[in-house]
Amino acid sequence: MSNRTFITEFLLLEFTDLREFQIVHFIVFLALYLTVVAGNLLIISVIALDQHLHTPMYFFLMNLAVTDLGSISATIPKSMLNSLMNTRLISYSGCVVQVYFFLLFAALDCTLLTVMAHDRYVAICNPLRYETIMNKGACIQMAASAWLSSLLYAMLHTATTFAMKFCSNIVDQFFCEIPQLVKISCSDLYLVESILLIFGVAAASGCFVFIVVTYIQIFTTVLRIPSSQGRQKAFSTCIPHLVVFSMFLFGGMLVYLRPIPHPSPHTNLAFAIIYSVIPPMMNPVIYSMRNKEIKLAMCKLLHLK
Repeated sequence: MSNRTFITEFLLLEFTDLREFQIVHFIVFLALYLTVVAGNLLIISVIALDQHLHTPMYFFLMNLAVTDLGSISATIPKSMLNSLMNTRLISYSGCVVQVYFFLLFAALDCTLLTVMAHDRYVAICNPLRYETIMNKGACIQMAASAWLSSLLYAMLHTATTFAMKFCSNIVDQFFCEIPQLVKISCSDLYLVESILLIFGVAAASGCFVFIVVTYIQIFTTVLRIPSSQGRQKAFSTCIPHLVVFSMFLFGGMLVYLRPIPHPSPHTNLAFAIIYSVIPPMMNPVIYSMRNKEIKLAMCKLLHLK
């Protein structure tokens, strides 16, 4: 990374230059961060401690909660610290770490949601073979494959990004985001980076097509269930996953497919908050509100009626 001799730190986009509003930003982000951490830790604890939830669906849901914790921890704490310290700086190595972990958890989110769609398909469309297909070994292999492929993708993407030379150290975002880093690049490697971005979008699109086709088959099967109670139970396990995936997809489209050619800094900030803060915060709420087993396990854990 020869460009490190030229740029040793980056300047992130700040929410405001007024000290009072910087403190407000710190407090608001701290509240959001603690909400996300508490919600996802509660999901993880409930699943880990309740024997009735030791099933493939909740195993993958626990992995998703870990992913949400990692995703928001990669971006929000540095922004809060900068507001508290009245600075915009992030070190070169800090930017590398931030990009790597954000890519890792974004890729992991996509792969886990795809695996969860497959789990719901087998459970509803092929229930007699569910325990055979989704056995413990298969679940561990799927989760390990999701983690390994995401680790490799994030490593390759991050290495290519920071092999580029940068003409500026001003990042037009409140965290180190690859599209904003590509904008300040003055290296021919931006073509390679663009190819990697296209590959990432193509992979996410493949996951999207797989999930859509899977849910078409799931809903076709569910609508043939004669019992209304059976249909309701099937929908209650599918709808949360579908809502979470829709939020993830919508967030990705805001970043990579938005039609605005030169968005304002405030627009960039708004989009970044929508796709980096809202999904990790809403995922535990969506799963706990729509899932009776999760709600009962939470009540038991918290000693509530």
